[in-house]
Amino acid sequence: MARLITKTTEKTDGKLKEPEVYRVVLLNDHYTTMDFVVEVLMVIFHKSIEDANRIMLDVHRRGKGVVGVYAWDIAATKAEQVHAAARENEFPLRCIVEPV
Repeated sequence: MARLITKTTEKTDGKLKEPEVYRVVLLNDHYTTMDFVVEVLMVIFHKSIEDANRIMLDVHRRGKGVVGVYAWDIAATKAEQVHAAARENEFPLRCIVEPV
């Protein structure tokens, strides 16, 4: 019985590439209540009450605020959760996902 011998010629450096990360940014509007923004930050992004209030004030004062940095699928999912919660509560709250 003959044996098959194969050689591999592909070289790899053995290093894994880190996944690309994206910022989730909340955008200010003049209709969404501050309490709702704080609730979204605590429920969807698991922020403490202190962090949620700080981020909410950044959004209010600067027009936008970074909520977190995640891999693409997590960032996109969290952005969709924000939009769904805002629609359900009839607020125009928006957020964007941008590369770091």
